[in-house]
Amino acid sequence: MPLKMMLGYLLTPVYHFYFGLMLLIFHPVQVAAFHLLGDLSRKKVVDFLNGLLVKGLCIMGCRIKFAGFEKIPENRPLIIVSNHQSLYDIPAIVHGFRKYYPKFISKKELSRHLPSISYNLRHGKSALIDRNKGAQAVKEIFKLGQLIEANNYAACIFPEGTRSKTGQVKKFMTGGIHTLLRAAPSAIVVPFVIDGHSQLVQKGLYPLQFGQKITYTVLDPVEPDHFPIDELVALLQASIEKELVRH
Repeated sequence: MPLKMMLGYLLTPVYHFYFGLMLLIFHPVQVAAFHLLGDLSRKKVVDFLNGLLVKGLCIMGCRIKFAGFEKIPENRPLIIVSNHQSLYDIPAIVHGFRKYYPKFISKKELSRHLPSISYNLRHGKSALIDRNKGAQAVKEIFKLGQLIEANNYAACIFPEGTRSKTGQVKKFMTGGIHTLLRAAPSAIVVPFVIDGHSQLVQKGLYPLQFGQKITYTVLDPVEPDHFPIDELVALLQASIEKELVRH
């Protein structure tokens, strides 16, 4: 058995234990911070937790690089448009964009029963949607857009809808991006490329693949009012696909 494969089998349980333990430890800390000190303190706990979750990938021998964050303008609401490769995408976005208090569009099922994660989705004012109720989803996404417009926060959307198991980008849907832009007209769109997570989980959650190179890259922000919505979404998808091929 090749050494990397052996290390994958041996270290995957260690990483999963670490990941779960961090969620369990920081859940009561997050709750206490919110009730005793307020939301800003709760956010700091969440930021620290997600930083640890990203660093935990080093257990799997991952080489991690964040790039391009200097391109993000100040004092603007952000709409982060990202490809979606695995459940490990979320900690990278929370950690990388922590300065902008990122919120997510998430299926409402994730707002229950998950230590740390569910509490953050609810109290961090993410948009919790029912995929079977289109009107409810649009309403929640619009409310999220209004929130980032009023506070210069960031909203993250995965326009593929579901994770890509192969790493190949699925067709981007326009609806969520369009709704956010209607509610946050001063927002700038930030394309974000996650590369390496699909290779990490190419055999599922066991074993994870040891020694993957993982990059998180901010591409040039896009002024959305320069394009019709269909052209904008096509441009975002093309730029993300191009960056993935480059790596």
